Amino acid sequence: MRLGKVIGNVVSSKKVDELMGMKLLTVELLHSTKKDVVIAVDKVGAGIGDVVIVTQGSACSNAFDKQKPIDACIVGIVDNQ
Repeated sequence: MRLGKVIGNVVSSKKVDELMGMKLLTVELLHSTKKDVVIAVDKVGAGIGDVVIVTQGSACSNAFDKQKPIDACIVGIVDNQ
């Protein structure tokens, strides 16, 4: 898991059926040597400016009932560090 800051929304009118109805956010990963930005599925209702917990890879797929083509998902909103 990594910390990130939500920096924007992603709007996609055409996508695979498995992603329909999912909220996509742009997240800048923190504590990185370069500017890493990922698109993540929001599972917790995060908003722009929130510091969030992001999981990637197979751990993210486990957050859903069925396998979905998702590489990153937001699984928590950080209250304080």
